[in-house]
Amino acid sequence: MGENMSLGIVIKGPEGLVLAAESRVTLESKFQDGKTLHVNFDNATKLLSFGELNNAVGAVVYGLPAIGFRNVHSFIPEFESNLKSERLSVSDFSNQLSGFFMKQWKIGMSEDYKGPNMTFVVGGFDKGEPYGKVFQFDIPSNPIPKENSPSPGEFGITWGGQREFVDRLIQGFDNKLSDIVAKSLNLNAEQINLLNNELKILQMQIPLNAMSLQDCVDLAIFFLRTTIDGQRLTVGIRGCGGPIDVATITRRDGLNFIQKKKIKGEFQNINEFFEG
Repeated sequence: MGENMSLGIVIKGPEGLVLAAESRVTLESKFQDGKTLHVNFDNATKLLSFGELNNAVGAVVYGLPAIGFRNVHSFIPEFESNLKSERLSVSDFSNQLSGFFMKQWKIGMSEDYKGPNMTFVVGGFDKGEPYGKVFQFDIPSNPIPKENSPSPGEFGITWGGQREFVDRLIQGFDNKLSDIVAKSLNLNAEQINLLNNELKILQMQIPLNAMSLQDCVDLAIFFLRTTIDGQRLTVGIRGCGGPIDVATITRRDGLNFIQKKKIKGEFQNINEFFEG
């Protein structure tokens, strides 16, 4: 079974939404002597797109990579076959997606499961609305979708999974810092709140309100590539890797992939293997 790995990012900007995810699935194998082996597969699809009627919606999934040993993407044809033949709002679509995967969870997972959630971040446009919407839910612990940045003109970044590098870039510090300081100095609740407020000055200054869709694409790739390279060059579980999939969703054009891995054969360029 996989651990709480991978990395997914959704950016809500003024010109549209950007969804991005890497492609690694990490499976954990435990031996009788107590040792653990992590095995990586780098071709998973964690950026989900849907049929023509709901082409203005997409989703990124991170955390637990599979139900049983079946990945999320493999369930999408079954999910879509049960949808009504009409365009859904982003909220309704999120509820339908959550309900479907809660049902699959109950079928495929044990009742005493205590591992990480499977988290979905759903982004899209409602018909006639000027700005996108982003909803998030966790299977199985928090299945009711909640909207991020509910104000129409409020923009932001949603990220999760192996978020250590992105936390340090955006927040200016590791997410565990305030807990470490509070424990070391025996701070009370008021002092912890004061500390957290003071730490906000370290935040990365990202002017989302002024950023074009291209800038948001560049930013998402930067966070993912930095995480992949950071894990590759340091000691730890390398839960992020493989190709980076990126899509945009706009009011006029719906979802379009900016870069997407392709299924390929053994030889991509025959000249690499034969002369003449």
